[in-house]
Amino acid sequence: MTIYDGGQAFINKVLPRKSLLVRRAVGRPGEKQIIASNIDVAFIVQAINNNFNINRLERYLAICHSAGIEPVLVLSKTDLVSEMEINVAIRELRNRDRLVDFILLSNTTRDGIDRIIDLIPKGKTCCVMGSSGVGKSTLINNLLQREIMKTGEISQSTNKGRHVTEHRELFILDNGGIIIDTPGMKEVGITDMEEGIRTTFPEIFDLAQNCRFPDCSHISEVGCAVLEALENGTLDSHSYDNYLKICREQERFQTSVAEKRKKDRQFGKLIKNYHKDKNKLNPE
Repeated sequence: MTIYDGGQAFINKVLPRKSLLVRRAVGRPGEKQIIASNIDVAFIVQAINNNFNINRLERYLAICHSAGIEPVLVLSKTDLVSEMEINVAIRELRNRDRLVDFILLSNTTRDGIDRIIDLIPKGKTCCVMGSSGVGKSTLINNLLQREIMKTGEISQSTNKGRHVTEHRELFILDNGGIIIDTPGMKEVGITDMEEGIRTTFPEIFDLAQNCRFPDCSHISEVGCAVLEALENGTLDSHSYDNYLKICREQERFQTSVAEKRKKDRQFGKLIKNYHKDKNKLNPE
């Protein structure tokens, strides 16, 4: 992009996207909502004192893996819980996902800030994702070392955060790294992201290689290696349940997309026939 006098700018070239972070659009079946593009690392922020949820985390992981983006879990507000509670949360995380990187963060004491900055070197673009009230805006302020983002308090009645960030905004750090803040997301809807699901639940897909039937749905089939692992306790039941739920959402999204395309084709055909009949009645 070239900028000229008077604030005018001309786009010289549009570069191809290297990554596209999307989720299912809320209230619009079969449609996607773009969260951000050209992201290298996504910081998934969860408040360890009231927002830590591995099922929700796995949804974020599926979205990131599908886009080819490196996910990093940030467990914030560690200053509000005991060391024992932190260890319990880490143990639960490792029982479900042994691969995801995580950072313990306190925006109050700034513990963990340096580790996050190390992951945003010059030329890297990162984004911050998570629910409202988990400390995303405060984290941005700490990274920028100035109060640039508005922050809100946790509701005493619902114990949930209030929406403060209402738009996406890009910031350049002093070291040349780029960070993008995103609005809080109540829903993390799954789209057509089979590869992302595969990467998020590798244990289930590895087990599936030993199922008797290649099209096994891992629900009630005889000879299902996944169900066998579930029964003998080598597969976490919560992870299995969340996997099935995410797969069902993906199937519903694909069905919605197919139905939408069918309606679009039918509407296009209707318009074409209308103009065809109109031309017959009013020939030039």
